[in-house]
Amino acid sequence: MRTDSTDSTDSTDSTDSTDSTGSTEFVDTVIIGGGQAGLAMGAELARQGRLFVILDAAQRVGDSWRQRWDSLRLNTPARYDGLPGMPFPGDPFAFPAKDELAAFLEEYAASRGLPVRSGVRVDGLRRDGDRFVTTSGASSWESHNVVVATGGCQAPKVPGLAERLGDEIDQLHSSDYCNPAQLPAGPVLVVGIGNSGAEIAREIAASHETLIAGRPSAQPPVRPNRANARFFYPVIRFVGLHVLTTANPLGRRSAVKMAAAPLIRTKVSDLVAAGVRVVPRITGVRDGRPAFADGSSCDVSSVIWCTGYRNDFGWIDLPAFDDNGEPLHHRGVVEAVPGLYFIGIEFLYALFSATLPGIGRDARHLARRMPRPQLAPVVLAEGRVRA
Repeated sequence: MRTDSTDSTDSTDSTDSTDSTGSTEFVDTVIIGGGQAGLAMGAELARQGRLFVILDAAQRVGDSWRQRWDSLRLNTPARYDGLPGMPFPGDPFAFPAKDELAAFLEEYAASRGLPVRSGVRVDGLRRDGDRFVTTSGASSWESHNVVVATGGCQAPKVPGLAERLGDEIDQLHSSDYCNPAQLPAGPVLVVGIGNSGAEIAREIAASHETLIAGRPSAQPPVRPNRANARFFYPVIRFVGLHVLTTANPLGRRSAVKMAAAPLIRTKVSDLVAAGVRVVPRITGVRDGRPAFADGSSCDVSSVIWCTGYRNDFGWIDLPAFDDNGEPLHHRGVVEAVPGLYFIGIEFLYALFSATLPGIGRDARHLARRMPRPQLAPVVLAEGRVRA
């Protein structure tokens, strides 16, 4: 996910690195974010022959996955983890490791010559007349369209009470966790019983006394294994793509009620079997120690906050959000700001919109909704390319 900036804007160019000259580039479409959503969107625009660029903050395509904890695996089988025009390689019923997905994304961008500009952190998006202006430091891109594909893991969310814990307690968010070796000796408290929290707690329990605090989400009986990948996942995929959508009342109710993703790989029974102690949710701090809803507290050496992420769209200066800062859109199309689109966010259209099985369909839909380029690309006298 992320990108760099050079003079070339040809949609057949390969990944390159940033240009710090502070120049302005003119393209038909800017895609902000080079993860799976941005790459899928880029593939659809390339198919239309559009002039576009993908801007991504990471130094290498796939880094958003490489930088997650070492043992992470996908919860969907490889048969559903491909992107438009390229299936995921290898055993279709295996569940890829995060580094395998990172390598796949990098190969996808390279094989399609997608113009990814790595190391470009976008810090502004505004309108100037009939064009969008996207900025990263001194560099800028003007375009007719902008697709925001920054995904759901933007800003780690940590409760304010974390600041009141004692200085002797080592704290980190799940986004910074790699493996148990980085933790000091002593008990570890994992806060949040979602998929990340459950998997991390189970792993840590092999080497540390481990507690996990919170209320578990739903625990469906289906686990990620070969048999279920073959027989049950097709049903789950169909429901997540075609039944639970914003086009019907059942899907809309699900979008409102779904506060947390169900536990997929690690259930509460697995945590107990691994020796993890399940405690109530953390509600405060007592004498610098975590305090729980039942009035108890505990001494721990480390706290890992598996408390999710929040959207961070503060860099977008456009009337595209509700009072809570959430994008106002219909299937990713921002009707109040023509030319602005979102992809890769939760329930963009269906339950699986933010996952690999759903991103390709959303990318095709948005590409079809974009008006055709207003002008053919021409080279200006000063050597710049204008869309």
